[in-house]
Amino acid sequence: MGQAVLQSIKYSAVCQDCGARLECCGVQAVVGGSLRWDVEAACSVCGFAVAVCGDVLPADLREQMLSEHGAARLRVTSPPGKSISIMRVLRAELGLDLAEARTELGRVLAGEFSGTVPEMEFLARKLREAGISAAAARP
Repeated sequence: MGQAVLQSIKYSAVCQDCGARLECCGVQAVVGGSLRWDVEAACSVCGFAVAVCGDVLPADLREQMLSEHGAARLRVTSPPGKSISIMRVLRAELGLDLAEARTELGRVLAGEFSGTVPEMEFLARKLREAGISAAAARP
């Protein structure tokens, strides 16, 4: 297992209890072989606090993270005969069907497959476990 890779964002929201400004911190990370996210929020006015977590980063938080940090790319440098292995990893980890995996394979091989740094590092680790030379190229 590699070391933890993470990205974080800070943002404000409206407190659901009192309507004041709520300070939020979101983190996406690769930890122990899993891709995880969490958000913690606390209101300094009324004391409301919440923490939520999961494995699939909500779309709005993902877009904010990409906007703030930029996209990372998945770089694969394995020999050409590894396409089926790459597709197998993409299908397993991204829940793609065969046609979608074939399309994403083209993007991976062209160096155009991108996402958050933790997402790309997670896939790179899964590809390396399958014997494919891969890395997340940070912005």
